[in-house]
Amino acid sequence: MHTVRGGRLAEVNRELWLVLSLFVIAAVLNWFLAGQRMLLELYLLPAVFSAYFYGRRHAVLTAFASVFLVLLLIWYKPEIFGHSPAVPHERWYELTVWGGVLVLVAYAMGTLHERNERHLQDLRETYHGVLMILQQFVAKDKYTQNHSYRVSIYARSIGRQMGLDEERLEDIRAAALLHDIGKLETGRELLYKAARLTADEFKQMQLHVDHGVAMLAPVGGSLRRVLPIILSHHDKFDGTGYHPTQGEQIPLEARILSVADVYDALTSDRPYRQAMSPFEAKEIIQKGAGSDFDPQVVRAFLDAFRQRDLEVPELVV
Repeated sequence: MHTVRGGRLAEVNRELWLVLSLFVIAAVLNWFLAGQRMLLELYLLPAVFSAYFYGRRHAVLTAFASVFLVLLLIWYKPEIFGHSPAVPHERWYELTVWGGVLVLVAYAMGTLHERNERHLQDLRETYHGVLMILQQFVAKDKYTQNHSYRVSIYARSIGRQMGLDEERLEDIRAAALLHDIGKLETGRELLYKAARLTADEFKQMQLHVDHGVAMLAPVGGSLRRVLPIILSHHDKFDGTGYHPTQGEQIPLEARILSVADVYDALTSDRPYRQAMSPFEAKEIIQKGAGSDFDPQVVRAFLDAFRQRDLEVPELVV
């Protein structure tokens, strides 16, 4: 709830800055350009920013607001349009042309922005489709598939609690769905061994992280961003994990994924042990803050746990 309110507040703040920019421009013109020709071109800036952030409708409304503000200024201070106290007819004609051009530019730029947004949405949907295909390819059995799905939900919930933006949340989700892809290079007898792994077998299992990164490395675009997350998701906060990196050297997304991965592993049945209860798993993660896990991430995990954001249904039945 706090994150949603924060997002709405940020949206309102951006709109207020756009409106404020109109008055700032007007004040600058009034202060520095009194008795000189009004620089109407400057009023294009709020419409451009509005088109970039909010699209066609908001840009056109901002353009009309700019025209209205200029008319208001001329009504009360006509000399800013020239030396004469009265505005000549040719100036009104110029003003009319300027207003029309401003609205048309705002409409065109807003339309272009919305087309780009639709194009990006199509790319995102394609990306999500490819991601799901890869995730299905990773899933050798029900546990592996459901594990990746649940971890993606847990990690995204923790990331939301930490106030991450949508792009970073999507990177966490993608990394969670693919974090075990390197296990395709690991033999089934090792993956499903009913006893605890020996030291040599554990070293072999550790290689699945590097194998996964090697498999995804040729892929470009958004998936390339998740490689550092996958590579580091078994690194511990105190530096005793798969790699010697520690603390903030580990990407934040990987620190989040680590908590989500361990929580799901603890609350799932495995060949060598039964699942713990969610409360038992929560206690273990809480005790691991500062050693295995980033304390800040653990606090976000506990918030998500209290808000019951970690209750996820099975993907496969």
